[in-house]
Amino acid sequence: MSNYKIRVADTILKDNLEAAGLVLIEGTKWCGKTTTAEQQAGSVVYMNDPANSGTYITLAQTSPGLLLRGETPRLVDEWQDAPELWDAARFEVDHRDEKTAQFIFTGSTVIPEEKREKIKHTGTGRAAWIKMRPMSLWESGESNGDLSLSKLFAGETETAYPSNNLQIDDLAWLICRGGWPAALSMSRKGALRQSFNYIDAIAGTDISAVDDVERDRDFTLRLLRSYARFQGAQASVTSIYEDLKTNAAGSMTTDTITSYITALKKLYVIEDAPAWNPNLRSKTAIRTSDTRYFVDPSIGAAALGIGPGDLLSDLNTMGFLFEALCVRDLRVYVEALDGNLHHYRDKNNLECDAVLHLRDGRYGLVEIKLGGDKLIEEGAYTLKLLTSKLDMVRMKAPSFLMVLTGTGSYAHKREDGVWVVPIGCLKP
Repeated sequence: MSNYKIRVADTILKDNLEAAGLVLIEGTKWCGKTTTAEQQAGSVVYMNDPANSGTYITLAQTSPGLLLRGETPRLVDEWQDAPELWDAARFEVDHRDEKTAQFIFTGSTVIPEEKREKIKHTGTGRAAWIKMRPMSLWESGESNGDLSLSKLFAGETETAYPSNNLQIDDLAWLICRGGWPAALSMSRKGALRQSFNYIDAIAGTDISAVDDVERDRDFTLRLLRSYARFQGAQASVTSIYEDLKTNAAGSMTTDTITSYITALKKLYVIEDAPAWNPNLRSKTAIRTSDTRYFVDPSIGAAALGIGPGDLLSDLNTMGFLFEALCVRDLRVYVEALDGNLHHYRDKNNLECDAVLHLRDGRYGLVEIKLGGDKLIEEGAYTLKLLTSKLDMVRMKAPSFLMVLTGTGSYAHKREDGVWVVPIGCLKP
């Protein structure tokens, strides 16, 4: 497609197709999974095609091999509607001369347990998994990518990059617009409406369809609003329950709230950050609760019913949603480097917003601050304090310390070794 914007997942998909017969791309609706898969697919079957979906489901149950015939890699879009295809694809991979790049499956929900029982083989040795998210600022073109995360890990950087063009009003807009690919070609009004349409679809149909459990639309919207208030926090379900009681008449039990959150995770709407557990010099207890996040900051903004103007008049709320934007981008970037994002907090409330940990053991520590010299100094102090507590005998020293900011005209490395990096100049 001539207007296709390059995604970080393009290279990840290509690499995995060279190593596996079946590659599964998972992620929330509207994030671009199908379009990305189409770029490398040899042929496609759309399981949710209204004209043919009934026929496809019947074939999947009776003659699944027929659906898997076609030029390779054969893309099966929204495969979760026909879980029988998983074992059929695994069988085809086993019995074809070519063992790699045979199939691409895409899915917007986790397979329900009753359907998962139809799958006999996990895919180990034949399959690879990719997580896609809404677009990062580098993918959507708002970050110029002058500073590479991979070079930071490798220590192959200059000391300064005069490159950031984003101002605070730009960031407010980008938070509320989100990383939805379709929104990039819409008017500003239409793009903002996209996120509201997203949560309406989640609350209205998807949260019940994901596991065939009837759920209440209005309560889902209230829960999304409460979750938005706790983004970036290690909030318990009990805390969410109390918030719901305080901010609306009536509430469901904590068990019911947990079931709703589980459903939202199955839809890839919620993606919490796991705790990081490093080797420390002292016996300091580390908090192990996940940190609450949506997969895209626009979900939180839409759930709260706010737009760019509201954020500019409430910089405290904007700071929390800016953190969510940065976490989204950092996840995309670090996974391109074969790594993961974690969050650190100990019993003394020493906290690090993002720990980027690669499979080879290298890691970087990141504090996220919207902007301002005072906040940047606070972030740098936190990073250096945490570093002083790490046991460098039992683990590597961090590859870099970074205060990731929203404003600032350039990225630079301070005399104390801490990088100050505007989000508008970062890439994988």
